Amino acid sequence: MKVLVTGGAGFIASHIVDLLVDLGHEVAILDNFSTGREENVNAKVEVFKMDILDSRTLEVFLKFKPEIVIHHAAQIDIQSSIKDPAFDASTNVIGTIKLLEACKSSGIRKFIYASSAAVYGNPQYLPVDETHPIRPLSYYGISKHTPEHYLEVFSQQNKLDYTILRYANVYGIRQDPKGEGGVISIFIDKLLSEHKPVIYGDGEQTRDFIYVKDIARANIAALNSGSKGIYNISCNHQTSVNDLLRMISRLSNIETYPSYREIRVGDILHSYLDNSAAKKDLKWEPQYTLRDGLQETCNYYLKQNTNS
Repeated sequence: MKVLVTGGAGFIASHIVDLLVDLGHEVAILDNFSTGREENVNAKVEVFKMDILDSRTLEVFLKFKPEIVIHHAAQIDIQSSIKDPAFDASTNVIGTIKLLEACKSSGIRKFIYASSAAVYGNPQYLPVDETHPIRPLSYYGISKHTPEHYLEVFSQQNKLDYTILRYANVYGIRQDPKGEGGVISIFIDKLLSEHKPVIYGDGEQTRDFIYVKDIARANIAALNSGSKGIYNISCNHQTSVNDLLRMISRLSNIETYPSYREIRVGDILHSYLDNSAAKKDLKWEPQYTLRDGLQETCNYYLKQNTNS
C-alpha cells in the first residue's frame, strides 16, 4: 500500500520508513529537515521537503495519493515546549490539524498518530494504562494530547480510521544527542567524548525504555489493526536512570561517574506503561530487552566513533 510518513527523515520515523520499504510498501516522506537528516532517508522513497504547516501540503497528498498517513513530524522536546509554548502548539496541534484537513480532501483511509507518555503526567498508579487520567506536566504533553481529540472528532465527521500510539521513552540508533535529547543517546555521547554524564535529580527516577525497532513494528501492526484505538507502546518495565547509566557503562566498557544536578521542571519521577492492550489488539509486543537494545545501540555508536 502507499504510505506517507511525516517526519520520515527523523530518528523514529526513519526506522518506520525502512521497515515499510522492506515489507514492499510504496513510501513517501514529508519532512522540513529541521531535525531530520538526509543520511536517514531511505533511497527508495519519494521525498517532499516541506513543513507540515505549509499551505502546499494538500498538493503532496494529491500527488502521492497515500492510503495511510503515519504522523511523526513534531516538536518533541519538553524543555523547548516550556521555553516556547506557542511554537510547540503551532507545530504539534495546528500542524496536525492541517494534515487532517489534507486527509479530508484526498480520501485517506487511516491516520496513525504518534503520541506520548507525557500526556499522562505524574502517574496516579503503576503501570499506567490507557484509561489513566490525562494530566500533563508540560506544554509538550498538552500539545501531544490535544490532537488526539481532534483526530477522534475528525474521524466521526469524515469517516477516517485512526490509531493512536502513546510511546514510552524511545531510544536507539539515529537518535540525536544534540537535538531530540533522549537520555540514552546523551549518555552514550558523553561517554564517547569523555565527558561526565549529567543526571537531574538523584537518579532514582524511573522510566520505561522502548527500542526504536520495536516502535517501528508497532506502526506496521497498526496499518491494519487497532481501529480507533489508543495504545501504549512500551516494555511495561521500569528502570532507574542510575541503573541505566551503569548498564551503558558496562556495555560500552567505559567507566564513568555522573554529575548530579537539580531536577528539572516538568520531569516525572516514576513511570512505566501497561502495554497489554497493544499485545491484545495489535498482536504486538517488544522483541528487544533493554540490554539487547542498548547493546545494539552502543555497538553502533562505538563503531561510528572508531571510524571518525
